[in-house]
Amino acid sequence: MSDFDTVRVSDIPDDAAILDVREDYEWVAGHADGALHIPLEQLPARLDELDPDQDVYVICRTGGRSFRAAQWLTGQGYTAINVAGGMDQWLEAGKPLVSESGMKPLVL
Repeated sequence: MSDFDTVRVSDIPDDAAILDVREDYEWVAGHADGALHIPLEQLPARLDELDPDQDVYVICRTGGRSFRAAQWLTGQGYTAINVAGGMDQWLEAGKPLVSESGMKPLVL
């Protein structure tokens, strides 16, 4: 049992704050436009980059890392929502992707 919600990609509001906890190489290849990138292992040191008064939708590739991040963030007093299926589902749902590489965005 968790103390946070898990939602499908289709249930993320258009104006949601999205936190991508994947590794740098995954982020560079493709990510949600406007998302904040903090790799999971850097989250404790970079917690001050998140607004404690804003709901944050946490995403990774398939949902495992985002589950752990949402669990930890909830323990720190944040309202964190895990995104089920992660970027794989984001891509499958046809949501827009951007890349940092100048190449066509993709999910790694």
